[in-house]
Amino acid sequence: MNDSSKLIKTANLLLDISSLLMVSGANTNRANLSIDRFASVMNCKAYSLISHKTIIMTLTDEETDQSCTRVQNIPPYIINFMIISAISKASWNAISENWTLEQIEVEIERIKSLNRYPRLLVLFAVSLAGAGFCNIFNGDYLNMMVAFVSTFMGLFIFQQTHKLKYNLYLRLFLGSFIASVTAFVGIYFNIGANPQTALATSILFLVPGVALINSFTDLLDNNILNGMVRFTTGLMTVLAMAIGLFVAMYLFQLN
Repeated sequence: MNDSSKLIKTANLLLDISSLLMVSGANTNRANLSIDRFASVMNCKAYSLISHKTIIMTLTDEETDQSCTRVQNIPPYIINFMIISAISKASWNAISENWTLEQIEVEIERIKSLNRYPRLLVLFAVSLAGAGFCNIFNGDYLNMMVAFVSTFMGLFIFQQTHKLKYNLYLRLFLGSFIASVTAFVGIYFNIGANPQTALATSILFLVPGVALINSFTDLLDNNILNGMVRFTTGLMTVLAMAIGLFVAMYLFQLN
């Protein structure tokens, strides 16, 4: 493999890594740091422009002074902190053990193949968290049960519409609406001491914590464009949640 071909291959690999980090929910600074670590192992210098949808990277070989510029689109975001952690660990291992390009490629492919948690486990764990929030807001065990079922139904619909490739904000609306309608059963039949708490906490699983936290850290790191885009995405998510809750309350005449 000649120098130019190797440089292009390296740039494509680094683009793949940065795209994988962004998709998994990393902030912009973390993506840049990981790219710089991997690039340093291969005696290269990377200059990246990472937006919410596209990555533009110029890679320069420090020995031959050759450079190439590559562009890659970022696919839809699927939050996975396990991948972020694995790539960060791999970048440090690459530096300490002086990995070759082929070793890095093999490790990234292994990270891509990491299994996500089973869907049923995610549904159960998130629903249990919804029930826990209900308890924090003075809900009794019956209210917690309603919150558990409501969260389960809302998340189930959210996941199903993701499989069907619905628009993100329509998925959020439907998840919020179904969770709210299910929680309304507890209010209608006056289940538990504070049935309203189940309604209020049944949609908390949709809160865009990752987007809002990353927007704040990006703004602090002077990644203004990504910070504003992520903040706007967070606001749109909250709006879709609120509309779903409002429509359910309007249909059932809840104050």
